Amino acid sequence: MLIITPAKPDHFPRLVTIWESSVRATHDFLCEADIEKLRPLLLNTYLPNLNVVVTQDENGEIHGFLGTDANRIEMLFVDAEIRGKGTGKFLLNYAVEQLQADELDVNEQNPQGVGFYRHMGFTQTGRSELDGEGNPFPLLHMKYTGKTAG
Repeated sequence: MLIITPAKPDHFPRLVTIWESSVRATHDFLCEADIEKLRPLLLNTYLPNLNVVVTQDENGEIHGFLGTDANRIEMLFVDAEIRGKGTGKFLLNYAVEQLQADELDVNEQNPQGVGFYRHMGFTQTGRSELDGEGNPFPLLHMKYTGKTAG
């Protein structure tokens, strides 16, 4: 059984490990240099400045995390070892139902992520050619409508 708890700074190294495993499984468009550049930003800039919660199992092991800012889901990552077992859905439902988060951006080049959010009731509302860091990784802007794809 999974529970959601607020992240603590001493969780951040584990969250970076989860982020990297997830990114390597789903973000084929990122090269090694991109991952190396993003890792310290995640640890030192992004995580400390977001409302971050983690999923933990009965043994206290962290399997995924969610970062929000107001009504925006800024990040949701699940350890690649357990992808497809409901952790992402659990976190996303928590974000929508408990935090009233209803907007997010997802990399267009991450079809698994795009499909997941569409399946979970998010609809595309726009598109940007560049990501938040100004890189040529297009973003799809999505809003929760509750209408699932397919």
